[in-house]
Amino acid sequence: MKTAVIVFPGSNCDRDIATALEAVTGVKPAMVWHGETALPDGIGFVALPGGFSYGDYLRSGAMAARSPIMAAVVGAAGKGVPVLGICNGFQVLTEAGLLPGALMRNAGLNFVCRDAALTVENAQSLFTSRYDADERITIPVAHHDGNYFADEATLDRLEGEGRIAFRYADAVNGSARNIAGVLNEAGNVLGMMPHPERRIEDAHGGTDGRRMFEGLLERIA
Repeated sequence: MKTAVIVFPGSNCDRDIATALEAVTGVKPAMVWHGETALPDGIGFVALPGGFSYGDYLRSGAMAARSPIMAAVVGAAGKGVPVLGICNGFQVLTEAGLLPGALMRNAGLNFVCRDAALTVENAQSLFTSRYDADERITIPVAHHDGNYFADEATLDRLEGEGRIAFRYADAVNGSARNIAGVLNEAGNVLGMMPHPERRIEDAHGGTDGRRMFEGLLERIA
């Protein structure tokens, strides 16, 4: 499977996700600069990495969402290509309109960096097929603006449609209803705050993150 990692000015987890994708697929991903206007041919999966795109000026992810490459990412998502936004990538997805809601400052106004226990809310998606429903997994978090917010009607709709992929098992950042990961309506776009690319081998403390990428590869290969 050919994959792509979008690189924005200020991305600092692009190499982490690239290493994880190469470890699972055996193929180095294309590193696509934000100023490009098209994705390479035959891309089967797109990742938006964590970091501080454009220095988090204006709002986290707001400027990156208007980068030239994002029109191609939105177009690919519309054609069913899986797109994963991690941390800052999640912020970019909401700012680009690919996911509802917004990411605000953590409730405690502090940067949070630690392992986080998650519960798998939807084990039927492209991204979660290697997990069991209600399974508890551990994925690291590292963010300052990870407080997911949406109005009550949107939250009710997300829950009713099974679009909550993960929740924090314990309060982490004040996110509405402890939401850690959200799917789009079609199920091929996932935004999540925790970093699955940092939990892909035993040396990282476990392989809970690796299972996400393996399951995705299995479903779309």
